[in-house]
Amino acid sequence: MQESTVHWRSPGLTRVPFDVYSDPVTAGDEQARIFHGETWNYLCLDAELPEAGSFRTTFAGETPVVVVRDDDGEFYAFENRCAHRGALIALEKSGVASENFQCVYHAWSYNRQGDLTGVAFEKGVKGVGGMPASFCKEEHGPRKLRVAVFCGLIFGSFSEDVPSIEDYLGEEICARIERVLHKPIEVIGRFTQALPNNWKLYVENVKDSYHASLLHMFFTTFELNRLSQKGGVIVDESGGHHVSYSMIDAEGEKDASYKAQALRSQNDRYRLKDPSVLAGFKEYDDGVTLQILSVFPGFVLQQIQNCLAVRQVLPKGVDRTELNWTYLGYADDTPEQRMVRLKQSNLIGPAGFISMEDGAVGGFVQRGIAGAREMEAVIEMGGDSAESSEGRATEASVRGFWKAYRQHMRA
Repeated sequence: MQESTVHWRSPGLTRVPFDVYSDPVTAGDEQARIFHGETWNYLCLDAELPEAGSFRTTFAGETPVVVVRDDDGEFYAFENRCAHRGALIALEKSGVASENFQCVYHAWSYNRQGDLTGVAFEKGVKGVGGMPASFCKEEHGPRKLRVAVFCGLIFGSFSEDVPSIEDYLGEEICARIERVLHKPIEVIGRFTQALPNNWKLYVENVKDSYHASLLHMFFTTFELNRLSQKGGVIVDESGGHHVSYSMIDAEGEKDASYKAQALRSQNDRYRLKDPSVLAGFKEYDDGVTLQILSVFPGFVLQQIQNCLAVRQVLPKGVDRTELNWTYLGYADDTPEQRMVRLKQSNLIGPAGFISMEDGAVGGFVQRGIAGAREMEAVIEMGGDSAESSEGRATEASVRGFWKAYRQHMRA
């Protein structure tokens, strides 16, 4: 087995070797130790599988997966790979399997739970050919995943040793997920974004509360998110899950620290031609107007004003990432509330007023670290720990990611 060339020079969490974002051996190890290891991978929403036979194709890391609801109402997930020659079993992104799935290549069939149930011409044709008498369908089939559902989120794991989803998330993260997904939801939009960078750079970006009001001019200009506003960062005990949250308040809005430092993100020249994009409504009693939550390794739940969405982060090679966005609304939304959510969906995504920079900055890093394999990133903002904080001028949750990452990778 080829050894990784990545060398962690410090046992602490404040230095990350740049080559961890570009080493192909490390990328292979991640698939085995993280995405196929003792983690829960977000797969899809139960709202996307409303009836028996409903299925979606998705991924756990780079491994294609089928998720389906069976007649018993339970959800099942298995590798989207025919046991015969390895072709995809399901080709569509979603659909309804009336009884089974059939591979288009040689017509091997699988039931909704991933069991191999049929082999075309298993007995041959006119007594000639066919599979050997010793062939046993029960011994062949795609790998199956354990499935867990929490607040309508469907997770899958290849590991028999991963703890229950509630224990994996912990009480604080569970409570913060329940805060947003506390009643039935509907999918109101979706798209896929290609990122020119390693998957870990995007996950770091999600966890980095320090950058949000610096990189995103829209946040600061329209006073949606400033580090001076009330808020905080929650990092779970493993380090891998986090929540960053803030509230719009008068004191934060009047803060002059951005202008005093002549920061790019402080700009009073810009105005919205249609200010109604920010005309939302009060939805939560706690006053939180922005909450970004992540679950290790690659799930994100967001509430930005009234814009709700989940994101799935998928590695597609060393320097490519696929980011799947799914916009949400509550099933009991009024037409006016639904319109607000659709308008505010313009805030996020590859061309979103807020997050378009996130789609570019990871590529800036990927390009910037070329030729710097022996050097390290500095992650010291807010200290050297991976603990929760009442302030957001910290990289504690980024350090938390690396705490969990190194634990799983045994690095």
